[in-house]
Amino acid sequence: MNTECERALRDVVHALGPQTLLMALRARFGVCELLDHWKQGEFHHDLVFRLPAGAAAPYLVVSTNCNGGVKELLALAGRPARWALWHARCPANPAFEGVLPAVMARVRHHHWFDPCELLRPDARSELRLGARKRQRGGGWIPLDSDEEAEAAG
Repeated sequence: MNTECERALRDVVHALGPQTLLMALRARFGVCELLDHWKQGEFHHDLVFRLPAGAAAPYLVVSTNCNGGVKELLALAGRPARWALWHARCPANPAFEGVLPAVMARVRHHHWFDPCELLRPDARSELRLGARKRQRGGGWIPLDSDEEAEAAG
C-alpha cells in the first residue's frame, strides 16, 4: 500500500456528510470527477471518482452510509466495476464477480463495519415486508426501485 496515498485519504475519511465530503475531496485533491454512484440496499452507497492528474491514485471509491457519512476510502489503480468491488468485499457471495484493480491505499473510519452484514436475508430494513424486494447480492430495495434486483427464482 502507498503510505503517501493513505495520508491523503486520512484527510477525507472523517467527512460526516455529502457537503463536507465534497469539500474535503476538493481541498485535498482539487476538482474530482464523479463517475458512478451505486446503492446497495438501503444503507450503503459507493461513489467512484476520477482524481486529477498528479494525485497519488487515479481513482477513489468513497463508501458512505445512507446519510453520506464516509465509512471507507479505496484508492485504486483503475476504474472499478460495481460487482468486482462487491466481490472483493464479499467473495463468498455468488451474485458478485470480477477482479478489483490494484488497491493503492485503504482507509476506514472507526465506525466502519463489514458491509456484507447489510446483505444478509435477516438484515434490518426500514421498508415494510410487502413493500420491498431483495437486491442482487442482498440488501433490501423498494418494490418500484430501478436498482438491479435478484432474479426471480
